[in-house]
Amino acid sequence: MASVDQYRSWWPWLRRFEATELRAGERWRCEVRPPLPYSVRFVVLLEEVEAPHRIRSSVEGDMVGTADLSLVEQGAGSELRLRSALEPANTLLRSLGALARPLAQYGHDWVITTGARQFERAAL
Repeated sequence: MASVDQYRSWWPWLRRFEATELRAGERWRCEVRPPLPYSVRFVVLLEEVEAPHRIRSSVEGDMVGTADLSLVEQGAGSELRLRSALEPANTLLRSLGALARPLAQYGHDWVITTGARQFERAAL
């Protein structure tokens, strides 16, 4: 999780990623491109970092809200949990969500599901 310099190789759909380290106070600039004809640009402000167990952040840009990532021990391994409360702030994304909700939901779910699978592969 702390290998910030590897994120773009783990997640090729992360088209832009400007970050130096996993530390409270850091501002990560991101551009995500799901398999749909749009990109989502946002900044993640790392508010609390208790590496490797918990990260609490706020998000601003095309999406706004909060996200909490935690690593929890599970038997012989661990489970990564993501809790977020995000909503589109960009007019295009709000319109897409209103007019084509299944398509917008697909894009979101694809990024989360694919990202988790790619992270797991990189972690092992």
